[in-house]
Amino acid sequence: MEANASVDMFSKVLENQLLQTTKLVEEHLDSEIQKLDQMDEDELERLKEKRLEALRKAQQQKQEWLSKGHGEYREIPSERDFFQEVKESKKVVCHFYRDTTFRCKILDRHLVILSKKHLETKFLKLNVEKAPFLCERLRIKVIPTLALVKDGKTQDYVVGFTDLGNTDDFTTETLEWRLGCSDILNYSGNLMEPPFQSQKKFGTNFTKLEKKTIRGKKYDSDSDD
Repeated sequence: MEANASVDMFSKVLENQLLQTTKLVEEHLDSEIQKLDQMDEDELERLKEKRLEALRKAQQQKQEWLSKGHGEYREIPSERDFFQEVKESKKVVCHFYRDTTFRCKILDRHLVILSKKHLETKFLKLNVEKAPFLCERLRIKVIPTLALVKDGKTQDYVVGFTDLGNTDDFTTETLEWRLGCSDILNYSGNLMEPPFQSQKKFGTNFTKLEKKTIRGKKYDSDSDD
């Protein structure tokens, strides 16, 4: 009997919360409709033009990104190309890889998906054997490493899979979240809660990741090759 009473009470609380949420949504919609009803033709025309202009700018920005190689995951042939690519785009993710490292291929699959989803970011890959000077300059000692470049400067690194749940089976959203923590792409989820597939599997060490733990890494981790 007590269990049934608890269930009934919980159901009523949930129902009340849903009703309150619905009421707030309806009130917001009513307010927006009222604003539109009170607008004269000139105001409506200005609002329409404002929205059309925003759409035009968004389309222009999209075309500009595509012209600079955004929207696909590309390999660049040399260090010189790296400097040119990061100069052209505000946000760049560059995967420093080696053919013999199988975890690089895991990253490749996820980066292909993210490159199509996040046009605001340029996604590149560079073979470390063709970039000894750059690897030395950026202190890249673990493969794979993602260099996150913003406004022409390397802001952060994703070294191995440590920040991705310490597993080869991390999801694309997990990598997306990690890149979002560095503001190298526009992540719409909760940055304070990494979307690992199973929190129980990885324990509590990865339930939250503050930005201060992301920056200023030391590159003396064990290599994955």
